[in-house]
Amino acid sequence: MTKKNKNTTAFAARSIIALAVAGALFPLRGAIAQEAKPADDAKTPSGQLGTVIVTAQRRSENIKDVPMAISTLNGDLLDVLTSGGPDIRFMAGRVPSLNVESDYGRSFPRFYIRGLGNTDFDLNASQPVGLVYDDVVQESPMLKGFPVFDIEQIEVLRGPQGTLFGRNSPAGVVKFDSVKPTKKVEGYFNVGVGNYGAANLEGAYNMPLNQDWAARISLQSQHRDNRVHNDRPGAPTKDFEGYDDNAARAQLQYKVSDFSALFNVHARDMKGNATLFRANIIKKGTNDLVDGFRYDYYPTDGGNSQTLKTTGGSVRLKWNLNDLTLHSITGYETAKFYSRGDVDGGYGAAFAPSLPMGPGVIPFPAETADGMPDLKQVTQEFRLESNYKGPLQWIGGLYAFKEDLTVESFNFDTLNNNKQYGYAVQHQHARSWAAFGSVNYAVSDQLKLRAGLRYTNDKKDFDATRTVDPFGGKPIGPLTANPSATNTSWDMSANYALTKDTNLYSRIATGYRAPSIQGRILFGDTISIANSEKALSYEAGIKQDLFNKRARLAASVFQYKVDDMQLTAGSGTVNQNRLVNAKKVTGQGAEIDFQALLTEDLRMSLGVGYNDTEIKDPGLFVAPCGGGCTVLNPRGSVPGTVLINGNPLPRAPKVTTNFTLRYSKPVANGEVYVFTDWAYRSTYNMFLYRSAEFTAKSLLEGGLRVGYIWDDGKYEVAAFGRNITNRLQVVAAIDFNNLTGIVNEPRTLGAQFKMNF
Repeated sequence: MTKKNKNTTAFAARSIIALAVAGALFPLRGAIAQEAKPADDAKTPSGQLGTVIVTAQRRSENIKDVPMAISTLNGDLLDVLTSGGPDIRFMAGRVPSLNVESDYGRSFPRFYIRGLGNTDFDLNASQPVGLVYDDVVQESPMLKGFPVFDIEQIEVLRGPQGTLFGRNSPAGVVKFDSVKPTKKVEGYFNVGVGNYGAANLEGAYNMPLNQDWAARISLQSQHRDNRVHNDRPGAPTKDFEGYDDNAARAQLQYKVSDFSALFNVHARDMKGNATLFRANIIKKGTNDLVDGFRYDYYPTDGGNSQTLKTTGGSVRLKWNLNDLTLHSITGYETAKFYSRGDVDGGYGAAFAPSLPMGPGVIPFPAETADGMPDLKQVTQEFRLESNYKGPLQWIGGLYAFKEDLTVESFNFDTLNNNKQYGYAVQHQHARSWAAFGSVNYAVSDQLKLRAGLRYTNDKKDFDATRTVDPFGGKPIGPLTANPSATNTSWDMSANYALTKDTNLYSRIATGYRAPSIQGRILFGDTISIANSEKALSYEAGIKQDLFNKRARLAASVFQYKVDDMQLTAGSGTVNQNRLVNAKKVTGQGAEIDFQALLTEDLRMSLGVGYNDTEIKDPGLFVAPCGGGCTVLNPRGSVPGTVLINGNPLPRAPKVTTNFTLRYSKPVANGEVYVFTDWAYRSTYNMFLYRSAEFTAKSLLEGGLRVGYIWDDGKYEVAAFGRNITNRLQVVAAIDFNNLTGIVNEPRTLGAQFKMNF
């Protein structure tokens, strides 16, 4: 083929792709994208830490040059943390100021950064931490727990990200970048086994199709047997906490000099159990587990099951137009979800003395389910950026978001053969669009300034109907709401190179979260709406390479306030949440990220986060627990309520610390290594109010991995343990019925074999 014909063929191919995608997908509205360009450790000099490349500002940059607090997870650390098949909650505490928890188990993770998060358990809940997976915003809680496998890098961007990311991210953004197709045959296979019958399979295969096309297939399959037993006669569910969780991703990339197209399809199919709510496992007046607590025993008369199916795809197009680069990112996500559990956590009821009851007193039975039979999310982003030489660089773009969802709530008559007796349904149609821009200007070789602006328009149409009342009352609804809001977010930052190894930075940024709706009316007659919240944050820090790049330090201090912060309040003795706005919430703190090569054989990392949060609203009151807890807040003016002014935010530990140490030694034609990792977090309130029972104890969890790598990294075998001290304690609770608690995961032991090719 002649050079002219070859160029003509390439031009035709990319033109066909562009026209086909534009014709089919142009009307859709879009997501966030970044070009991830991980560091090439092969070029790193011996005895030095490799350069970390991030895309926090929508361009590939050295992490040291980005004026904000960023942490990354990748490589060996990801392999260690995902040993044993954990869900996405493995990230909790693994970087400064990050917490991840769930009241649903392997689904519906709730993210907190610098104390800012949302404890709402409704399937329509909004969160202030944005999550971006392969350039696409994942708005629904059901989309945020996609398994972590074949991942190049995870970036945690702390502080408001209201300009370039924008979509409900006043606390920050967690961004996942999968390994993309390359132009060579490569891949890996990883198999692991563990206690409780765990089996984890993972692999990827990368294949070049020709000089312009490449594909990558990534698969994960996780299984665990049941490890908790129920001996109650006639109970619908006898065994718990087993699961099958399968996920897949396929990518196809076309790439020539001035154009690229990356197609991504992915899916997840998970079957298992909802979180186990365990009745009366907390000692009255303390936050201790009751004497004789057994993790493997759960006496209940309710049913328990959970299923989640998600599918999605994205198309990322990139045109290099001489001095400009144009991006188009289109995303489409769907989900179906169902989760049923015994919320009272035991069996029987105090008002039915003819039936056995326990553990302890069960005031009334509560067995419910929530489902999302239909979720569709469509996103579209167009972004134009400069790439010419010179002191001035800029980015501008348009973003649009569309979501349609249905949420169902069910109630079951536990004492009458677990028959369904109660049904409510919600529908929401959300629309949003935004225009944004950012400018970088190099005043000198040492001083670089950045500024950004984003305008956002949000609108929701919502209705909720209760067709079957659990208490025999009349149907209610439809109850409707149509909140809307507009907002202008901005940020300004400066980065100053004090020396070639030391950068100082400062940043002022704002963030915004759209109005939220809590319409779970199965047990209540009203819906609640939280107005939009707005955050303003100040941050300053230092990023430094030390000892000829044998060590790296990043340290920051910050202060923020959130006006009209959206909070989730319980309803006393009713299984119902309600949204409220706090006039002001403040936070301040400091963070340290440190990595070092102590010797040629010894590598360590240390992360510390300090977060001091406070609710500042003298008139704000909430209903405390309905299950007999010891409330520590003063009474409110309304009977049955307490004031929460001065309280810290819920699920927001003041101190988080993480530590890793890896020791290796050459043996034969390979390497023996020992890797240990530890994460600590201090106490926190489980709810908006303070109580003795619902204050989580501080928690220290550790992991250990011992392995052997040989044949130039081609093969690896390892034994591992997670939560090796087997520390068990209450980490969350249900407060409307009795002293019902949720405990952390017990010790996991296992072995793995990995082959790279």
